[in-house]
Amino acid sequence: MNILVVDDEKEIADLVELYLKSENYTVYKFYDSMAALRCVQETELDLAIFDVMMPGMDGFALCRKIREKYNFPVIMLTAKVEDIDKITGLTIGADDYVTKPFNPLELVARVKAQLRRSTRYNGAVVDSRDVIDFSGLVINRRTHECTLNERPLSLTPIEFDILWMLCENRGQVISSERLFEEVWGEKYLNSNNTVMVHIRHLREKMGEQVGKPRFIKTVWGVGYKIE
Repeated sequence: MNILVVDDEKEIADLVELYLKSENYTVYKFYDSMAALRCVQETELDLAIFDVMMPGMDGFALCRKIREKYNFPVIMLTAKVEDIDKITGLTIGADDYVTKPFNPLELVARVKAQLRRSTRYNGAVVDSRDVIDFSGLVINRRTHECTLNERPLSLTPIEFDILWMLCENRGQVISSERLFEEVWGEKYLNSNNTVMVHIRHLREKMGEQVGKPRFIKTVWGVGYKIE
């Protein structure tokens, strides 16, 4: 597995590299975003970890550039704790967020979780239980492909998991708490609006009209459903 690590704080980048290499990952380490971006364009990567606050191109801009073409998981690091930074990162396509200072072992655990999510769809055999097809939306969890009216949707692993869960339970209302705990595998907090951000991002990719979604409906005070 190839992992990109970018942080202008060399001590942190070196520490992350050390722990990832101890798990036998191949690490591409950089101290600035421009060099990292060249690596993204030239190397087949499985995951990226980078800081938000960097000189020149910051982490938000780097994430936007990556999401123009690539869907491998992205974990963002930040020394800030403000929710607005987390929301911004998630909105532009980050899959997870870790606040500094962090436990390197926790970061490695999150890396493993994201890699499991992004690779578990690989397989040669597909049966009917792995494909949902309705109203022009086709989602295949074995090949991790999704199309809407034959147009491919470029989804991150978390976006895919949310959409699959809603499709698998279509017609039923799924609470934000259940979505978060099953997709992210963490305890849901009432102040957590991560699910809302990802739903909005999904709607944008599906071409949903603001206020008039065709597929993903909000049931206020309860959760979401797809129909």
